[in-house]
Amino acid sequence: MKILGYRYVDVSDVSEAMVDFFQNKLGIENAWEDTEEYRGGIFKAGDSWLEFWHKNECMMPVKMLQLVVDDADAFAEHAREQGVEIYGPIEEHGEKMYSTTAPDGMPVTILSSL
Repeated sequence: MKILGYRYVDVSDVSEAMVDFFQNKLGIENAWEDTEEYRGGIFKAGDSWLEFWHKNECMMPVKMLQLVVDDADAFAEHAREQGVEIYGPIEEHGEKMYSTTAPDGMPVTILSSL
């Protein structure tokens, strides 16, 4: 079992300010081009990245951590053995994903490529 990267996702009303901060103030390249439906930014560093999205009818406000791993099945099974309530898997966008909730209420997903 190996962690390959982390994705921090924030869907909120301040996404435009966050994108401006990382892109224009800190000079980090934004890998996302806004569309009419999805406004936001993706700031990558290796296999990790930050995502900021403007909330809309399809995207409710949330802060979430995604763990990008080499084998989502193995990570999910290990977590279950430790008493963690795990949901899934679902397969979407070429990834297998499980979900849980951290002690502070933050959604956490465990995902790997198919």
